[in-house]
Amino acid sequence: MNCRTHYFNSRTPKAALKMSTALSSYLKKQKPAPNALVLLCIGTDRVTGDSLGPLIGYKLSKQNIANIHVYGTLQHPVHALNLETVLAEIKKEHPLLPVVAVDASLGHESDLECITVTPGSIRPGIGVDKNLRAVGDISITGVVSTVSPYAQIQLQTTRLHTVMHLADIICDGITAAAATLAPV
Repeated sequence: MNCRTHYFNSRTPKAALKMSTALSSYLKKQKPAPNALVLLCIGTDRVTGDSLGPLIGYKLSKQNIANIHVYGTLQHPVHALNLETVLAEIKKEHPLLPVVAVDASLGHESDLECITVTPGSIRPGIGVDKNLRAVGDISITGVVSTVSPYAQIQLQTTRLHTVMHLADIICDGITAAAATLAPV
């Protein structure tokens, strides 16, 4: 599989469409070709900058899209303490579906509000020095703040507007990509 990471500035026109196209291409390369996907939205609602995943999970779970199975919402977040339990449940309930992991990330100033789509897994918590296992067959990140020695403070003081904007674009992109899958 091509290991190319796609970067999208969320403030550019058609950012959601571009993100959707990249995600669709990676989903179509999964074997067997999926007719649905598991969305693993990682983060916590207790830290503004880390709430990107649960916000996306919340928004998409409210849409009840038949071919998206959402794990990680504002009400039931997926974080370091329950990640392994949720992964075991996903493996049991959806063993053949690709897992798209979504998480907030920190980046350089020039990457702020960018979205990445990558074939392969991500390491949640790495920006705050947590040692969690890599998750996902495909990963999506939203750069919510800049890298600094004070990563935890950066995440706590991230503007909710930034997180909500990224969540809106990523939700639109995921919804459009799911619509390209074979019918359920």
